Amino acid sequence: MKKNPFKFGSIVEGPYFTDRIHEIARVESIISSANHLIVISPRRFGKSSLIFKVVSQLDRPVISLDLQLITGIEDFAAQLLKRVHRVYPFEKIRQFVQHFRIIPTVSINPVSNEVDIAFQPSSSPLPMLEDVLNLVEKLSNEKKRAIVVFDEFQEIQQIDGNLARQLRSVIQHHQHVNYVFLGSQESLIRNIFEKKKSPFYHFGMLMPLGKIPQKDFEAYLTDGFRDVTGTPEKISQAIIGFSDCHPYYTQQLAFVVWEILFQQDNPEDPITQAIDELVRIHDMDYERIWNAFIKTDKKLLIALTISNQTPLSEAFYRKFDLGAPSTVYSSLKRLMQNGTILKSEKGYGIDDPFFRQWIAQRRAQ
Repeated sequence: MKKNPFKFGSIVEGPYFTDRIHEIARVESIISSANHLIVISPRRFGKSSLIFKVVSQLDRPVISLDLQLITGIEDFAAQLLKRVHRVYPFEKIRQFVQHFRIIPTVSINPVSNEVDIAFQPSSSPLPMLEDVLNLVEKLSNEKKRAIVVFDEFQEIQQIDGNLARQLRSVIQHHQHVNYVFLGSQESLIRNIFEKKKSPFYHFGMLMPLGKIPQKDFEAYLTDGFRDVTGTPEKISQAIIGFSDCHPYYTQQLAFVVWEILFQQDNPEDPITQAIDELVRIHDMDYERIWNAFIKTDKKLLIALTISNQTPLSEAFYRKFDLGAPSTVYSSLKRLMQNGTILKSEKGYGIDDPFFRQWIAQRRAQ
């Protein structure tokens, strides 16, 4: 049985990974040196897939933690230590952990056999995190440098207002660890790493990650469709025309189109059929998201749906009755921070093309 060659929704590896040849070479070069790396891109652009594509080819320990799910410094220390435990043998870790200033509680889930680690709440939780971070340094060496990946690193400011300064004070002394910081909110990440007063000012090499070039993406899609259609180039171009090369949504649409082509004999319009199917699947989610927006946000999103991608101007404000520029700016700032709107060379546009299609369909009813 033929296997769908497209994948979305999780880390993309192996044959599912699309191009990124230059980015792969740059990431490998940076983390093979003594430097640290900061990767910025909107959500679902493939930051994590890119990093894990590179590190999977290296014979080095990798510890990864998503800061979105961290609730405090104690939790940060516990979750980081839990991931260290997954990488290094317990006996090797234990000899260091027994010298921690605050000893964690370690238990094993009898059902999943997963190790759970927790620190008791303390009025001074920083030593917990310092000890865990320094543990990674002690377990590493010049030949086996550890790679520590902090995803959604801008969330560090939400965990604790002083955590960035405290974290920098510890890891700046590490000689055998490469740190990789991933961020999806560009303004916040740039403030952390580009602002002179920030403790992480110029701490590593900054690497913005854009969309996959259209020519490369079309070639990848065309190759994936060859076995299910006689017009793979046409199908690929139509998908890119809708998704505008967004890595996640392109793969998602390609997956559903491939299924339609594989299961149906000569479908009349597989692209439209796939788009309608995905909009229908996410209808309740989109309605919930839409109802959470305030009126000015909704007006701006409708305007951007009608115009697709556009620079903002006085004429644009007047055409769609958006009100004062200051009002539009406030709305734009909110929608960019939560990832609903992205800025590109073409102007501003809605990140999710299926959400844009949902708005258009609802307006047409």
